Amino acid sequence: MLRLLNRTEEAVICLLLVLTTLLVFVDVVMRFGFNTGFMWTQELTLHMSAWFVLFGASYGIKVGSHIGVDAFVKLFPRTGRRVLTTIGCLLGIAYCGLILYGSWIYLAKVRKIGIELEALPIPAWLAHGMLLVGFTFLSVRLLLLLRDVLTGKADGFRHADEAKESMEIVE
Repeated sequence: MLRLLNRTEEAVICLLLVLTTLLVFVDVVMRFGFNTGFMWTQELTLHMSAWFVLFGASYGIKVGSHIGVDAFVKLFPRTGRRVLTTIGCLLGIAYCGLILYGSWIYLAKVRKIGIELEALPIPAWLAHGMLLVGFTFLSVRLLLLLRDVLTGKADGFRHADEAKESMEIVE
């Protein structure tokens, strides 16, 4: 199941990145090369970017690409780091839960009203469904990290350590 989650995340991120780039490229060529364009590209690009950001946030927890301000946490021994990470995970899961709850209510109301996007004939609840999907993926990643912390496999969030990487390159 975890493998499916990983593959889905990676595939969606790659697909969104390629499609968004192509869409923006075609729109720029149409506007500046032919003095025309499509009315719907900006709205579609906006929604695709939102999907990309939410999937990217989840994927960032998995691969440790988030930049963290963890100097304080690193002052503690392993047990202290595990406790602080557990608190961080629980707070993150609570936050995701609140967003998921609010999103569910919002999307239900938008669906009931029957609102569509301004420039595309797509139901707004479907386009904004990225809130449910993205925060569900984020919740799963936080739960997996919490599991790893509680079982002793991890003692903190994985963060990108740019200073360490820079020093390795210099050496």
